[in-house]
Amino acid sequence: MRPIKKQRLLLIALMLAGIGGAAAFALKSFNENLMYFFSTTDVVSGKAPGDALIRIGGMVVNGSVERPGDSLLVRFKLTDFNRDVPVEYTGILPDLFREGQGIIAKGRLNGQGTFIAEEVLAKHDENYMPPEVAATLKPDTQNNAQ
Repeated sequence: MRPIKKQRLLLIALMLAGIGGAAAFALKSFNENLMYFFSTTDVVSGKAPGDALIRIGGMVVNGSVERPGDSLLVRFKLTDFNRDVPVEYTGILPDLFREGQGIIAKGRLNGQGTFIAEEVLAKHDENYMPPEVAATLKPDTQNNAQ
């Protein structure tokens, strides 16, 4: 093989290796940043991973919101009308957060089955419900109506 062809072949091989490496890094980063949504029934039944950052959604159970002491800690329960999950959040809740309303919380499960939320998102008006929450509540409301 001539030196020019060897150089071209080497250059093409290096370019392919570079593109392959970049694609591998992009896929790895994408996979690490995936965040799955689970209903409260999925969380209680063990379908949600305990070590990963996840989202759970549901309705805040009436009478479950507790604010112990003077700290920013808030405890409440989320439900999809089948199962409840206790949630702890330290921080300032959205203005629209209240009992009986749909929310989505982002965080991790601890060893006791309590969801430790890093972020709480509340709906923005009385007609809107996050699509993930609406999808998990729909089959249950149809079953309850029958």
